[in-house]
Amino acid sequence: MQWAAISGAFLASAVEFVEAFTIVLVVGVTINWRSSLLGALAAAATLALIIATFGVALVQFVPLAILRLVIGVLLVLFGLKWLKKAILRYSGLKALHDEEAIFEETMAEVRARGETVSPRVHPFGLALSYKAVLLEGLEVAFIVITFGSSAITPTCSQSCGISMAAVGAAVAGMLVILLGALVRAPLTRIPENTLKFVVGIMLTTFGTFWTGEGLGVEWLFSDAFLIILAALYLLTTLGLIAWLKQTKQQRSTSAAMVPPALEHK
Repeated sequence: MQWAAISGAFLASAVEFVEAFTIVLVVGVTINWRSSLLGALAAAATLALIIATFGVALVQFVPLAILRLVIGVLLVLFGLKWLKKAILRYSGLKALHDEEAIFEETMAEVRARGETVSPRVHPFGLALSYKAVLLEGLEVAFIVITFGSSAITPTCSQSCGISMAAVGAAVAGMLVILLGALVRAPLTRIPENTLKFVVGIMLTTFGTFWTGEGLGVEWLFSDAFLIILAALYLLTTLGLIAWLKQTKQQRSTSAAMVPPALEHK
């Protein structure tokens, strides 16, 4: 299960880091990079402390069966939230997530406050960068702790699982930072909506699997049953998207066929 901890933490963290990077970029461009980077580093240190404190305490004091049950339920809820957004976006009932639009909107809000580029550390810029990285990073911390705690095996100790998940998240963070430093623009080419869809499937799949293990279920084919669960969730999700698209199209067609005279009655 170590591969699941690393890959799951990497993909989920990449999505959160892209969203946080957009705000950090706004602060760097509109105010200054010193405030932006200091805020981001302070938030990263806070998150590292949270993971080190709560992650280790969690796996040391909570029995593994209970831990997997609780974590499994949380992952299912977390994954279903992401899947719901993906279903609404791909069916056309909700706008696709657009980092460039968020960048422009946030920049306009900062400029409306009258903030200008300054070489000194700016409290507002520092706080905005810190808050953005911390809020998105809290989800990363949750993902690292949950995936890492569930990766405990006879060959991987309590700290080993969390460390491996943390490595996956750290690699994702460094990759986003590297890409951002190279382009110095919102990372619009990263298929964030697709990543969220994939991660939603992964979280729901692993959550279901670990919930079953916590309840004492012996899955058919052992860990290989994860592939079957993922396929079931994928087919169900694609079916819902197709159904919602068809329903939306039928409603649009019906509305277009209503005579104008009847619309005003």
